[in-house]
Order: sequence, then structure tokens, then C-alpha cells
Amino acid sequence: MSNRRSFLSKFTALTATVVAAPFLAISNAINPQKGSNQDSASTSAVKEKNMSIIKRIKPLGFTWETADPFLFCVHHEDKYPKGNDAMGPDTSHFSGRHLGDDFIIKDGFRMYHGKTVPGFPGHPHRGFETITVVREGLVDHADSLGAAGRYGDGDVQWMTAGKGVQHSEMFPLIHKDKENPMELFQIWLNLPKANKMVEPHFKMLWKEMIPNENHVDANNKKTTVEVISGALKGTASPTTPPDSWAAKTENEVAVWNILMEPGAAYTIPKASAGINRTIYFYEGNELKLAGEQIPKYNSVTVKSDESIDLLAGKDAVSILILQGRPINEEVIKYGPFVMNTKEEIQQAFDDYHETGYGGWPWEKYDQVHDRSKGRFAKHADGSIEEKG
Repeated sequence: MSNRRSFLSKFTALTATVVAAPFLAISNAINPQKGSNQDSASTSAVKEKNMSIIKRIKPLGFTWETADPFLFCVHHEDKYPKGNDAMGPDTSHFSGRHLGDDFIIKDGFRMYHGKTVPGFPGHPHRGFETITVVREGLVDHADSLGAAGRYGDGDVQWMTAGKGVQHSEMFPLIHKDKENPMELFQIWLNLPKANKMVEPHFKMLWKEMIPNENHVDANNKKTTVEVISGALKGTASPTTPPDSWAAKTENEVAVWNILMEPGAAYTIPKASAGINRTIYFYEGNELKLAGEQIPKYNSVTVKSDESIDLLAGKDAVSILILQGRPINEEVIKYGPFVMNTKEEIQQAFDDYHETGYGGWPWEKYDQVHDRSKGRFAKHADGSIEEKG
């Protein structure tokens, strides 16, 4: 009980916030700049149309602001060194760190809540879903249902917390002879009130399952879109967990990772009106969106029912897109719990303190799997997926 309370206190202090729906308001549209007297009427009209597509441009921080139905997104990028026998960084890297609460980059990486292995030891969730997109590195999963896994290097884990689950997400440094770089996104997707207390569930979207939409432009430049959720130009993602807001196609939930070669051009097709769509320019130096130069490491909130023209600059560009129909319910978010009322948040705390959401069946809260273990998933029903 004391371990649960201690970690919950730290986690809550880090993430606590209370927001009423709609979850995040979109700021006023950016006013188009006036052209010079020499601008043609047609050029001005195009300029005005392009700027009307863009609602807001905002720099990205450690956590990324999102719009309903998403709750937030975090971009983790850590240059972990060679691993020691315990699959953590060599002890020489611990000097000056606040182990157990280390969120400041030092020597190129953070330990987060880990004390030996970086990552997030066992902690609870209720009322929403986590989508963990691992671009590089490995994650070791364990949870209160007895499920476990190791995934990474292109894999995605989609977990419905529902009525409550504890899980750990550790980043084992399995390589002792070379560095262990890690890059991942964790995206929180809300559940509607009707589904907040469903049974917990997790699903693996292995990299071999995730389809790509490939495009070659008129200049023979390639764009690849990883279709993690939703459908894009006839390419459909794997199915989501059954109780997800994304499970209903009319909600148009999309998670797309776009990789553009230098100089590549690509057009994102329009969605329906009333869909929230945010574009995150997270890698590269130059990107034009709807004809406007976007500063690097910025988000762009755009009008959903217009197609969006993208043009990469002289370097490769990476973009994450999150879109979906808003749930439009009141959101009370406090630490690891996301509900609709303050009373439901208090009940989530009470239930967790009383039951531990099923307890913790593992030897350690920072559970990691054997160094020699490949990618795998063990589900709560005992079924096992081995990916090697």
C-alpha cells in the first residue's frame, strides 16, 4: 500500500489538471498577412485561403497540447548509453540525478520514475486509453491483470484502461556493447462516459501489421505514412480495441506518422467538418503547410474539411497527425485518472487504494523481462504472441 501511495502521489503531482469540455479550446484563426500592392488578386486569394486553413501554430514542449478526443501526447527521445547487467545505464550516469523523479535531460537522457532501469514503474489508470508508438528502442510492459510484453522499433501498444488497471512501462537497455537510443510517443485518447468503466484491455499493433500509404510525387520524391489508426486513401489501419472511441469509423479517429524525403510534396485529404485535426512537425528543419512556412518543432491546428498540402524542405521531415470527432463531454483529469465528475475522480482514488485495481502479481514494480527475450505479448487470458 505504501509503495502504491508514494508513486501515485508523484504521478499525480506531475500531471494533475482539471479541464471542462471541450477539452482544449482552439484559439482564434491566424489573420492572413496583407499582400503588397504588386500582389495579384489571384495570389492574394490563394494566400487568404491557405491561411484560413490554419487555425493556430504553437511551439511544442515536453508534453504536446491536443484537442478532444485526445488528452495529451508526450514525445520521449532519450539517447541511452550502453546497458549494465541490470539493463540500466552504468552507475556513473547516476551522479546528480533525482532518481525516481528524473525528468530533466542529463547526458542525453532521463530516468523518469525509474531508479535502476529508466521508465515508469507500476502506476494506475482509469477512464481513458494509452497509445504507445515506439519509433526506436524497447518497452517492457507488465500489468495488474498478469499481462506482459516487450515491444518496440516500430510497434504500437494500444491499452484501454477502462475501469482500472495498473501497468509498468520500463525501457530496458538490453545492449551492453552499444548505445540504446529510445524514441516514442505516448498518446492519451479519452473514453466517452458510456465506456469509462469497461473491462481493461490491451492490444499489440506489431510493426508488421501496421500498413503504409506510400506516395511518390511528380519529382519522384517519396512520402510514407504509417497508418496506425483510421483510413487514408484506401489504406486502413488494424482494428482498435473494441471499446475505443476509435472503434467507430464515423468518429474519424486517425493517428498517422508521416515520413517525407527532402523536397517531397504530399497532400493530406480532407476529413469531415467538425473533426479536430492537429499536425505535429517534430523532425526536420523546413516544412511548408498550405503554403506557409512552419517553424520546426511546432504544432499546427488546421481546418478539417480542407485538404492540406505539405512540402518538405532540404532535409527529411517527420510529422505526427492526431484527428478525431470530439466527444464533447466534461473532462475531469487528475493525475492518472480521467473521468467526468470530481466525485468519479475521488472514487477512482478510493478504489485504487482499496483494491490496487487487481494488485500487482509481479516481483517488482519496475518489472523487466529477461535480456534475451525477444518481442512478445502475454495477454490476460494466457494467450501469447511471439515476435522474436
